[in-house]
Amino acid sequence: MLSTVILAVIGGLALLGVPYGQQPPAPATASAATAAKDPSTAAVSPASQPTVHGPPSPAPATSSASTPSALEPPLPPHGEGPAGDRAIQHSLEAAWPDDLPAGDERELLTAGRALLRADATGVGRANWPQVFPASGQAVVAPAFATAHFRIQAAIARRDGSPDRAVVHLVWAGMDRGGTFADLRISDWHFTRTTSQKGAATWAPQTRT
Repeated sequence: MLSTVILAVIGGLALLGVPYGQQPPAPATASAATAAKDPSTAAVSPASQPTVHGPPSPAPATSSASTPSALEPPLPPHGEGPAGDRAIQHSLEAAWPDDLPAGDERELLTAGRALLRADATGVGRANWPQVFPASGQAVVAPAFATAHFRIQAAIARRDGSPDRAVVHLVWAGMDRGGTFADLRISDWHFTRTTSQKGAATWAPQTRT
């Protein structure tokens, strides 16, 4: 699940220091410098040759949107409140670069935010009957109060193919037991569908 990756990013962002870098090459020996200035001294005995080490192994490519970047800014501490939400948003965007058209991203973010709010607080569930059926199944009571619910950050990215996407959301809320926590994580998955009129839209996948 991509939520596991987000959790790993959030847990690791605070521990990140400077990015890992390659060690600088060893300085040339005096004999090598002399040979560079005077071609007649280019033939050097093997004993005086500097030890050659192979180049460091290149870092694995991070082209996938589900792989976080190594240059993520640190997250604010827990309990920072709305003042820290911008840093969380920036961290998500740095970890997963844009890979969707702007129009698709806006549509997915709007839907993902509404779905999370409906799932957590119960507000707006009637707008998503395919996700929150009103009959035939037991209705799950909202677990979080609307007054203490806040979406801290959200991004929409491809989910393995151009016709699949996932909205990653980080949020805060107080449950029915009175426990408040921030940096909660939720993922909503979508598939691209085409109507009979040929219009493409994103439909949320029902949770099992």
